[in-house]
Amino acid sequence: MSDFRPLSADYSVAPQISIEDVAAAKAQGFALIVNNRPDGEEPAAPQGDAIAHAAAAEGLAYAAIPVGHAGFSHPQLDALDKLLVAATGPVLAYCRSGTRSTHLWALARARAGDDIDAICDAAAKAGYDLSGLRPMMDALAGDK
Repeated sequence: MSDFRPLSADYSVAPQISIEDVAAAKAQGFALIVNNRPDGEEPAAPQGDAIAHAAAAEGLAYAAIPVGHAGFSHPQLDALDKLLVAATGPVLAYCRSGTRSTHLWALARARAGDDIDAICDAAAKAGYDLSGLRPMMDALAGDK
C-alpha cells in the first residue's frame, strides 16, 4: 500500500517503498524515483537495485542519493537539484520514513531561495516537522 506524501506539485516523499509501490508510482504519474536510503541499512527492505529494476520495467527513471547517519552535504543537494531540473515529470523520493527525503528537498529548496515558511508548511502537511532543520535552512538561504 503506497504512502506517497506530496510536498509540492512535482515532488512527493514516502517511507520505504515496495516493488509493488513502483507500479503505483507509475499509475499516479511519477516520472522519477529517488532513493535516499543507503543499501544495506535494512537488509530485509528492497535494496536500490531491486527498486531500480522495477522502475525500469515500468518506464520510470531511477536515481540514488543515499543519505546516511552522517547527515547532508552540498554534493547531495547538488545531485537533487540536477535531478529535479532534468526530471520529465513528478518525482517520488523515499527513505526509511520519508524524513531524510523531506529534509533533502527542504534544504535544496531553501538554498534555491524558496520561502522557508512555505517549505515548512508543506512538510508539516505531509507529516514532517522541520523545526530542527530551520537553522540550517536559514543558513543556506543566507548563502544567496
